[in-house]
This record gives sequence, structure tokens and C-alpha cells, in this order.
Amino acid sequence: MVYRGNNRIESLREQSGVRGYAIGFANAVQFILDKIPQNEEIREALRREVPMYPKLAVRELLANALVHQDLSMTGTGPMVEIFSDRLEITNPGIPLIDTERFLDLPPLSRNETLTHFMRRLNICEERGSGIDKVIFEIEFNQLPPPEFSVTDSHTKVALFAFRTLSEMESHERIRACYQHACLRYVSGSKMTNESLRRRLAIEDQNYSMASRIISDAIDVNLIKPFSKTTSRRYAKYVPFWA
Repeated sequence: MVYRGNNRIESLREQSGVRGYAIGFANAVQFILDKIPQNEEIREALRREVPMYPKLAVRELLANALVHQDLSMTGTGPMVEIFSDRLEITNPGIPLIDTERFLDLPPLSRNETLTHFMRRLNICEERGSGIDKVIFEIEFNQLPPPEFSVTDSHTKVALFAFRTLSEMESHERIRACYQHACLRYVSGSKMTNESLRRRLAIEDQNYSMASRIISDAIDVNLIKPFSKTTSRRYAKYVPFWA
């Protein structure tokens, strides 16, 4: 579904999938990329239009929605909704692991046969690294953190268009901090004030801004200091589950 604005009041396009996953997945990804808003990028004095969201992130999230859907549910299926300010991908079924642990826990699949088949087609992996790639791509492009949410019967992930740090809500800054700490930890490193400043494009002289975000994330028990003996200037932080 493609909508005109940032709500579902006026739809512009509805496209139903008519091909199987094996031959239709690549086209589905390209169709989504063609329909999402474009940003202008200048490289070597040349202008070009690039998708608002990284291709790899869209691909991994769409593959996850297909692989992890609850096939026993009827009257519903994976759905992609494109708004002017965000992209939402929803699949039937609630996740088998907590959304806050998507980056570190080993994968669990309710559809093992489908998963094996899609791995053979190079559509998905079975290593559980898909979300890691998504977060990396989002951070590399300095986009707001993706949001993973669960309803009574569905799982949804939302990607958001670029906004500056000042335009982000407090809970988004905290979520960005937590996801950054998770990505650093599973990559064999630790989050620091400096690494968070790079992630959120905070100037070095505004290190206190990053410190406040870190403190807020600690207050809601999403991250914790790696060592309490280190001064705050050189402090390192890890996710709450580390």
C-alpha cells in the first residue's frame, strides 16, 4: 500500500503479490524501492536520486516478514505500507523472542521448511544476522532508529525518514542509544560517549548531550555501565542483557 501522506486516509496505489517467493522476492524489493520517496545525493559533482531507506535494510526486513509469518493465520498476510515519512512492514504472528533481543539471540523460526528453502535461494540466512545488518545500515545513513512493535497477533517494524537529532522524540533517542549499544556489543566492542556522538551526528563540543541520552537509557534499564570503576569520560556501556 502506498499512501499520499503520513496516514492511511488517502491511498495512491495497492499492489498484491501474485508470484511465489522464489521468483517474486527480488521484484517485490525493487517495487518497494521504486515507490518510496527519493533523496537527492551529490557525488563527484553529479546528482542522483537514492531511496530514502537503505536497500539492504528493506530487503532484510521483507525477508524476515515472509520467513517469520504465522502461516496458520487466515485472512491476513505480510504487508508493506509506504507513507511520506516512514515505511512499515507487518507480518501475521507474534515473534518467538522479545523484540529487544532481536540483535543478539539465536534465530528461532516457526517455519523451518520455508526458512531452509529461502536460504537455498539466498533470500534469507539462518544465522540471525539480518537485524544486525538493518541496524548497521540505518546507523551508517544516520536515520532515526527503527521501531519494532507487537500487537495481539502481528509483528511490525517501521523505518523512518531522516530527521535531525533535535527533531527526534526522547524515546527515539533512547532507542537509538540502545540499538547502538547492542550493535557495538555483538560486534565485539562497547558503546562510548564518542561512538554515540558519531551515531547521532553530535558535535564533539556537545558531548554533554550524548551523556544525557546515555543517562536516560540507563534510567529505563536498557543499557548499563560496563565497569563502574572507569571515569565517566572514558566509560563504556553495554546492553542490559550483557
